[in-house]
Amino acid sequence: MPQATQAMLATHPQRESAAFNMQALTACIEACFECAQVCTSCADACLGEQEHLMHLVRCIRLNLDCADICTATGRVVTRLTQADPAVLRAQLQACVAACQACGDECEMHAREMNMEHCRICAESCRRCEQACQQLLGGMNA
Repeated sequence: MPQATQAMLATHPQRESAAFNMQALTACIEACFECAQVCTSCADACLGEQEHLMHLVRCIRLNLDCADICTATGRVVTRLTQADPAVLRAQLQACVAACQACGDECEMHAREMNMEHCRICAESCRRCEQACQQLLGGMNA
């Protein structure tokens, strides 16, 4: 899959005028879609934690919000034609904020409740957060 994303972006007629470094863009797109999948799965796993369910409501909410924001971010930054830099920045910043919040919550559950699915989710959130930060830091416009 990563090769397909990179190959597709390499063929885009607007790639030279894009506001992003293509390597950082590819990494961000892939991190966003991975994080969306992992957060969705973590929310489902939290729902299965019957004895702790009431303590996981915030985690589930943050998982689902993060998954939606990561999906939207991956889709928005994939589109290179006539992109508005202010919109791209705002979307990436929203993704960073969602990943930070979800990652913090999942880290807490991994540490305090020994929930492996939350540990995995926190790691994915951190990777996505970092990829979005890197893309933000390298924006041309």
